[in-house]
Amino acid sequence: VQLQASGGGPVQAGGSLRLSCAASGRTFSRYGTGWFRQAPGKEREFVAVISWDVGVTNYADSVKGRFTISRDNAGKTVYLQMNSLKPEDTAVYYCAAQLFGTATMDQVQQYDYWGQGTQVTVSS
Repeated sequence: VQLQASGGGPVQAGGSLRLSCAASGRTFSRYGTGWFRQAPGKEREFVAVISWDVGVTNYADSVKGRFTISRDNAGKTVYLQMNSLKPEDTAVYYCAAQLFGTATMDQVQQYDYWGQGTQVTVSS
């Protein structure tokens, strides 16, 4: 499966962005999908995940209540709606997928497939 992340850009603190992760391949509905982010000089960290089956979700504590992960009905695109953005949310955001991935998958090494990343810059 190939992933294409998009939707990043500059935004002021308190604003919103919606990231998209578009997938190729007919079986993407069998993949759990996660969003991760990496700020300059920091390790890549977990943001959110949606499971492959019934769409159970899980979030990092730092984004709970502000970010929402979802999947479209066709199962081809996963979204990350980001509200109430803060300067500390500035990072390159990556989507990742794993066959039969569950909502407990919050580690980078658990994913086999990665998109190219999209930059999110939040100014104060």
